[in-house]
Amino acid sequence: MNEHRHNPDLDRLSVVNALILLAYASTVVISFPTQTFELQLPGFLLVVNINFLTIVSIVVAILAAAGTDWLISGHPHQSGTIRWHHWLVPSLTAVAIGIPLGTIEVGPAWWIVFGLGALLLIGVFVAEYISVDFLDIRYSFAVIGLSAVSYALFLILVFAITSAGFRLYTLLVAVVPTVFLITARTLFLRLRGNWRLAWAGGITLIIAQLTAALFYLPLRPLQFSMILLSLLYALITISFSIEDNRPPETMWIEPVIMSTVFIALGFIIK
Repeated sequence: MNEHRHNPDLDRLSVVNALILLAYASTVVISFPTQTFELQLPGFLLVVNINFLTIVSIVVAILAAAGTDWLISGHPHQSGTIRWHHWLVPSLTAVAIGIPLGTIEVGPAWWIVFGLGALLLIGVFVAEYISVDFLDIRYSFAVIGLSAVSYALFLILVFAITSAGFRLYTLLVAVVPTVFLITARTLFLRLRGNWRLAWAGGITLIIAQLTAALFYLPLRPLQFSMILLSLLYALITISFSIEDNRPPETMWIEPVIMSTVFIALGFIIK
């Protein structure tokens, strides 16, 4: 049993986590004026604002990806060199931590978010390490954790973009690749190493069309985000049920219940 129960090297885990947290801690003492770049494209003006937190977000995403690869390279059951799919959730998690840190004034609340972010990163790194071995007795728990984080990151991404008042094209540029990668990765984990890119492409197309259809409706950012999340969750769950040959009469129960809960929460929470 111990042959399929391995934990990441604590020294490597500590180094990777510390580097990412150090990058965010530097935003407390380092800053520079926001630089605005404008690009006139056919039909619209693209405006990009770059500040120190923007640069840090890019750096931590790279650190998280490289750190994850470094961690799992030491797994005794790691075979081959294709490990890019392990980079996605840690990188997005590292970037997502910077969203509340960039909006909260430095104080007790800021440091609480900072500490919770550190714990979340450790959990994601450990889950990614466990997910390398499909026979690990903790594999199912790792899949649940990584899937939950993926959905949460999608919710944060959509909510942040819509709350900031960006236009539809900006939302689509962010949503389309994110949905494709999350769908492909989630199905890969739940099907224990089988890629289903056709499902990922189809679900991405559906979510993109629904995003465009719902964007101009009078919905609050949270309502809009929860509706998209519910649809994404339902489509991924149904596609997994079909691939897993589950009975057609029962495969709809979970996605319908969870989608109803997500949408209800979006309208209940103010």
